[in-house]
Amino acid sequence: MTETLTSTTTGAGSAGIGPTEAELAAGRRAHELDRAHVFHSWSAQDKINPMTVVKAEGTRLWDGEGRRLLDFSSQLVNTNIGHQHPKVVAAIQEQAGKLCTIAPQHANDARSEAARLIAGLTPGDLDHVFFTNGGADAVEHAIRMARLHTGRKKVLSAYRSYHGGTHLAINATGDPRRIANDYGDSGVVHFFAPFLYRSSFHAATEAEETERALRHLEDIIQFEGAANIAALLLESVPGTAGIMVPPAGYMAGVRELTRKYGIMYIADEVMAGFGRTGKWFAVDHWDVVPDLLAFAKGVNSGYVPLGGVAISGAVFDTFRERAYPGGLTYSGHPLACAAAVATINAMADERMVENAAELGERVVRPALEDLAARHPSVGEVRGVGMFWAIELVKDRGTREPLAPYGSSSPAMDAVVAFCKDNGLLPFANFNRLHVVPALNISEEDLREGLAILDRALYVADGFIDAP
Repeated sequence: MTETLTSTTTGAGSAGIGPTEAELAAGRRAHELDRAHVFHSWSAQDKINPMTVVKAEGTRLWDGEGRRLLDFSSQLVNTNIGHQHPKVVAAIQEQAGKLCTIAPQHANDARSEAARLIAGLTPGDLDHVFFTNGGADAVEHAIRMARLHTGRKKVLSAYRSYHGGTHLAINATGDPRRIANDYGDSGVVHFFAPFLYRSSFHAATEAEETERALRHLEDIIQFEGAANIAALLLESVPGTAGIMVPPAGYMAGVRELTRKYGIMYIADEVMAGFGRTGKWFAVDHWDVVPDLLAFAKGVNSGYVPLGGVAISGAVFDTFRERAYPGGLTYSGHPLACAAAVATINAMADERMVENAAELGERVVRPALEDLAARHPSVGEVRGVGMFWAIELVKDRGTREPLAPYGSSSPAMDAVVAFCKDNGLLPFANFNRLHVVPALNISEEDLREGLAILDRALYVADGFIDAP
């Protein structure tokens, strides 16, 4: 069962020390006020009982009961450097003492340095950065830029994708969260991206999946009219939709099609970017350079809300003499940008991206392949870096998922409950468990979390259909 710890001391230097009685009391009060006043996203308000978090440090957090949990979720796959990294906390504190906020029309050193660092990491000529408050508005502005640049309206986006919760971003989304918000007025056309395990193209090999997915995409472009299409929006590696790493040749093929038809290619790197896949950006795995790149989450590990769009030279040129019709009060907020500068520097100095790549291949891949071999509830494991999915099924032959697409199930609820009861905070979506811890997780903590998942999968095995 989960270890429960209390202590009379706290602080950044007291790694592993649990909350004080005063912190637990504050947590109980926080939960009471939450239930009285807070409206939660993606939830029926009377059907939830949110976990209270009273303390977090590194790869651990403590809930309102004092239970210590290993964070295998990175929250919403955004705390890429873990919780309370001292260099980033110090940078926020220092910036707050110097300049808490300033309107976006004014230059400030935090934003300028953040833009320089980001431009130095993005591929190709993505040398200019428009800052936003998060990933959804980064996607919205990338689409707006593409439409203004091309003079076209339509946007292509994949099913099994997630691009954000604002109006246009949720309509660009392909997963079921779109449906209740979809009024058919967004100009978005969806297509099937490759996913060999649940192929829409009856493919038997990766090569077939790539060839058929690209042929399907070109058919959609032609049927919709290339002259009407402003942009193709694509998660480089889809995140909450299932962590489906594109097969060989697909990303290069997409880029070729966008160039052929004059369509702006927008890479959604909100979740996959900033080291999550073992490279600074997931597109780097395929040496692909988009026209626009949306980012957020890992840019500063979510310590202060921040996102943005990295802009190619051609798109930037459109707005040299023409005003860009868009902006946000908090665009490039000094506290957020100071956190980004400290985060990027800490990631580079501590080789977090390299750690994610190395442990992903040496530890996670073989461990998950072993789980797949031993647990009949595991249909497939897939991923890269610190970005992995375990696909759970009732029947390996039929591949019937352990929870319906777009929903959960008693089986998945039981698996998640076991994880929490045994000290692991998992990331679960539909019939999948995602292995997405902080990029700087230690091998010891990583193996501990994988061992808990191993035990949790025996719970899943109990729900499979009998042969």
